[in-house]
Amino acid sequence: MNRMTRSASWFLALRYSLILLALIVVLIPVVWMAAMAFKPVEEWTAAGESLHWLPLQPTLDNFRFIFGSSTSRLIVSIDQTAGRPILASLLSASIGTVIAMVCGTLAAYGVSRFDAGRNLPLALLQLRIFPPMAVMIPVMIMWTFLGMIDTWFGLALIYGIVTLPFSFWLMKTFFDEMPRELEEAALVEGCTRFRVFHRITLPMMMAPFASAALLVFIFNWSDYLIALLLTTKEWRTIPVYMSSLSSSMTGQLYGAKAALGLIAAVPPVVLGLAIQRYLVRGLTFGALK
Repeated sequence: MNRMTRSASWFLALRYSLILLALIVVLIPVVWMAAMAFKPVEEWTAAGESLHWLPLQPTLDNFRFIFGSSTSRLIVSIDQTAGRPILASLLSASIGTVIAMVCGTLAAYGVSRFDAGRNLPLALLQLRIFPPMAVMIPVMIMWTFLGMIDTWFGLALIYGIVTLPFSFWLMKTFFDEMPRELEEAALVEGCTRFRVFHRITLPMMMAPFASAALLVFIFNWSDYLIALLLTTKEWRTIPVYMSSLSSSMTGQLYGAKAALGLIAAVPPVVLGLAIQRYLVRGLTFGALK
């Protein structure tokens, strides 16, 4: 008995040690970015004598710089502040997520419950099979003809289309795992199909829906290629704007990029915290019978 207890203790110690090691590896870039955001220019350029994990002279100059305030240490001009890219990312990612989740959920429910559109799952999957560049060239031509280049609604629409396969397949899996007997019982009691979907199915699917929405939002929020090709200046998103933060004098503005990256990490984290009570249940939906 003592030998078994000792073996179990060693196993738990090894498991938690591996978890701690993995956590350290994952958090190292995050900690480095957070520290870089508060370092003055002397500590993240070639002029610095050595690298330090923590800023020796913490400052908010990097945050002031990306929002248009001049600083005494960083004498560089930018053609646009970070306000518009943050707004563009919020609008396009949020509305694109709404489009993908609404269309994907309705399509998944129809295929799962009524066996309609048998070729629809494969057709949607083909949207992700083709290389992005092969798809984006005709999209650029179409968006130019429709006057949606460098617009937030044009970017939101293509985000909704591109992430539609993810929302469809995720929600279809969840609908397939949900017992049909609950809906059939409501239909027997006299509920219409729409009322069953609205009052019974959707409340039960809130946890999977929230998990899928968070995943789709992260995909849209972190996109670079689509925004690079479909925006020019007015509605550049955060990833595209971040790539332009450089100068001939100091090279890459790592401090400003880290500050913007720290701001960009806030919306997904806030959204994840807001729906955290749904996440565990949604991610494990259908895992147990």
